[in-house]
Amino acid sequence: MDNGSAKQTVVLFPGGGVGHVGPMVHLAKVFLDHGYDVTMVLMEPPFKSTDSGAGFIERVAASNPSITFHVLPPIPPPDFASFPDKHPFLLMLEMKRQYNDELESFLRSVPRDRLHSLVIDMFCTQAIDVATKLGVPVYTFFASGAGVLAVFTQLPALLAGRQTGLKELGDTPLEFLGVPPMPASHLVRELLEDPEDELCKTMMRIWQRNTDTHGVLINTFESLESRALQAFKDPLCVPGRVLPPVYSVGPLVGKGGSGGKEEEAERPECLAWLDTQPERSVVFLCWGSKGSLSEKQIKEIAAGLENSGQRFLWVVRTPAGSDGPERFLEQRPEPDLDALMPEGFLERTKGRGFVVKSWAPQVDVLQHPATGAFVTHCGWNSTLEAIVAGVPMLCWPLGAEQMMNKVFMTEDDMGVAVELEGYNAGFVVAEEIEAKVKLVLESEEGRELRERAAGLKKEAAEALEDGGSSRVAFLQFLSDVKNLGE
Repeated sequence: MDNGSAKQTVVLFPGGGVGHVGPMVHLAKVFLDHGYDVTMVLMEPPFKSTDSGAGFIERVAASNPSITFHVLPPIPPPDFASFPDKHPFLLMLEMKRQYNDELESFLRSVPRDRLHSLVIDMFCTQAIDVATKLGVPVYTFFASGAGVLAVFTQLPALLAGRQTGLKELGDTPLEFLGVPPMPASHLVRELLEDPEDELCKTMMRIWQRNTDTHGVLINTFESLESRALQAFKDPLCVPGRVLPPVYSVGPLVGKGGSGGKEEEAERPECLAWLDTQPERSVVFLCWGSKGSLSEKQIKEIAAGLENSGQRFLWVVRTPAGSDGPERFLEQRPEPDLDALMPEGFLERTKGRGFVVKSWAPQVDVLQHPATGAFVTHCGWNSTLEAIVAGVPMLCWPLGAEQMMNKVFMTEDDMGVAVELEGYNAGFVVAEEIEAKVKLVLESEEGRELRERAAGLKKEAAEALEDGGSSRVAFLQFLSDVKNLGE
């Protein structure tokens, strides 16, 4: 890197939440490897919920001393109680807008000749105005995949001519450049409502502004989503508009390491249990940092796992108090397994099953030789972690863009997963769980899934090597930023 004696500083601005800060930390490490200083600017979480990753930032900061963390002075959090009819997401966006002045003050404190760029989270598009005002190169970091970005980029044009929401189309497949046919019902739930709905319109503006930056860094790799990445260069993607460059710089995931031999005393109990299981014999079940299932569904999963006769490692969380958006604001206690599980289940499955309360070291579990399949909510971080580990998946999406990811994961482009039927209706029966777990772990179709997963694991590693597609894309990004200033 040739920029004089003083290192240049990259400022990263994540939106908050474990699923957004985590990938940005991995991106920060790529900048550090290329000789840049990195400051991550954070907003105080406005509430401490079970899902807000309370303590997560402190852990991240402690384990990444090379990254400078700067917390903006707190502003009063939204008063959720005063706006019972307003979606919490809209209140959070309003709060983020109010942080613009604090962000501007911080950016002005960095000497302009040392400020390389501002990289914002996909939900922090309000910060584009600050960067533009200061003449700072600004880029979006899109933590989901290229397929999702391709659909979101084309969606405003589809909605523009509609008087009614997409919900009425049901499972009708919609055609978008770069991705398989997408059932309308599988788009982000909030986008199915009336196009004039405030939440729908706001989300459309966010997706449009994601490509209003100098470029988009995306957490994927060329061979995983080549068709979607190619779509951004097609003039038909957004007619009349040339999109900025899209750089695939992934997979950016954790490396694991929750207890090697030298840390035996601190090794999580679930990993020690995996050590005693045969290779590729265990199905791992986990629904992410926000995923929550009903008590009735938990009992149904237990029945399916017991009847399958397969080994399992299962992360169980306390059911949410409601199905609405307010579930993200609540504090949930540790699950009471005796109350949640069918009577005698834990005793009957002792030895071949291991139930973990609330959290497990997911990367370490996926990379463990005993793990042979992964029941996942299809969040993009979890999907990439499984791909990097070479583990085939069973798809059980719950919300956000997860049903879209399920389409990509199960179609020929990736082909590393099967779906658990019933997810779209909100309930998966025991027989389906039993059958699909057996299919992935025991059948010929499962063997083919494992082969494809092993192939993608190899491609993911190659993308990050010198000369690999993601490494080349990142160097192109650095070159493009430099050329902006010349």
